[in-house]
Amino acid sequence: MSSPETVERETGTRFMPRFDANGLLTAIAVDSVTKEILMVAFMNAQALEATRETGIAHFYSRSRGKQWMKGETSGHILKVQEIRVDCDQDALVMIVTPAGPACHTGATSCFYRRVEGEGLVPIA
Repeated sequence: MSSPETVERETGTRFMPRFDANGLLTAIAVDSVTKEILMVAFMNAQALEATRETGIAHFYSRSRGKQWMKGETSGHILKVQEIRVDCDQDALVMIVTPAGPACHTGATSCFYRRVEGEGLVPIA
């Protein structure tokens, strides 16, 4: 039988983000116009709070061990239009308006290649 907290988290109306053992949630950014997946990153509680307060996507860098704002150096911010949460509240989809390429490589999306055989092929 599910606990009352689990029932509330999975079927209720209260936002109860469930961070993993490292204090992180998966966050997926989707272009509000094209519906293209732009990037996947992670948020800790502080990044989620900053995102909700500013309307600009903030994330937590696992490799650098710190919070960062998307576009803080490039200017290519992600303006958050809507935040959706999955059924058990451990992953978010953010519907965003990008102010330039989302990928640090300069590609519109971080998902600019497909697997073909044993290699990678750019998506036209």
